[in-house]
Amino acid sequence: MIYDGYRDLMDNKSDPRINDWAMMSGPFPTLAICLFYAYFVKILGPKLMENRKPFDLRRVMIWYNLFQVIFSSWLFNESMVSGWGGHYSFRCQPVDYSNNPIAMRMARGCWWYYISKFVEFTDTIFFVLRKKNDHISTLHVIHHGIMPMSVWFGVKFTPGGHSTFFGCLNTFVHIVMYSYYLLAALGPQIQPYLWWKKYLTTLQMIQFILVMIHAFQLLFIDCNYPKAFVWLIGMHAVMFYFLFRGFYKEAYKKKDSKNASGKQKVLKYDKEQNTQSLQNDNKENENGVIYANQYKMATGYISDSGLRNRVFIDNRGFDE
Repeated sequence: MIYDGYRDLMDNKSDPRINDWAMMSGPFPTLAICLFYAYFVKILGPKLMENRKPFDLRRVMIWYNLFQVIFSSWLFNESMVSGWGGHYSFRCQPVDYSNNPIAMRMARGCWWYYISKFVEFTDTIFFVLRKKNDHISTLHVIHHGIMPMSVWFGVKFTPGGHSTFFGCLNTFVHIVMYSYYLLAALGPQIQPYLWWKKYLTTLQMIQFILVMIHAFQLLFIDCNYPKAFVWLIGMHAVMFYFLFRGFYKEAYKKKDSKNASGKQKVLKYDKEQNTQSLQNDNKENENGVIYANQYKMATGYISDSGLRNRVFIDNRGFDE
């Protein structure tokens, strides 16, 4: 019964136009690749690199990020031309299962978007080969590991229509994101122009909010679109929103708080040193004796690596 139900779902309930396309016969090849990805980047990869020097992949990363910008731009253009640039409705858009050229173009765009989720595994593989294991966060692995499986169901059953709005937005965000990565890979001379890094996460969160609103509106209006996929896309957006919001707070809010705390410590340190200097001046005036350590002057600096102190001694007025 289970097997017959599974075959009926795969063969009769899915979109017959794409059943013969690569990786579309069933979900298990995609699931196996996703599971191996998670195992490799969290366990196997770091273990293999444990006693090896990190690879210098700067040139490779430049070309990879350039490719991703071009690929994402093409996918975004396909989603716009095939639907979201004019003849798709943001209110309710059923799937066109016909062999109409524009409908087939959208279906092919969905399949290539699915393939792009595997290409994005390279982001994490670079972290492993460069021994940047601290970058391989839970958010990163969940985000990359779950997307191919989620998109597979969309391509298999609804390659077009309402939920492709997610892919349209996502490819636009990836154009911006991989452009940032491309610039960052060019070298430290570009770093002063990359102040907008944290706004990438903000852009991701805005994306998920828009997807939530767009998906869940179908729960309140009558639209010939499967409710199961409304929940699938909507709940994915909710999950990723909270994951990215947690990452944002961890990465940027605490950093800003730490910097503010460091500045307060510097101000407090300078104040203490100034007070000590005044006390020493008063002592000199009272006793008529000059000590070298009366003229210690301390200055605190804030740098990217934290707080560092430099102490200068001025011996003016000290008569040997």
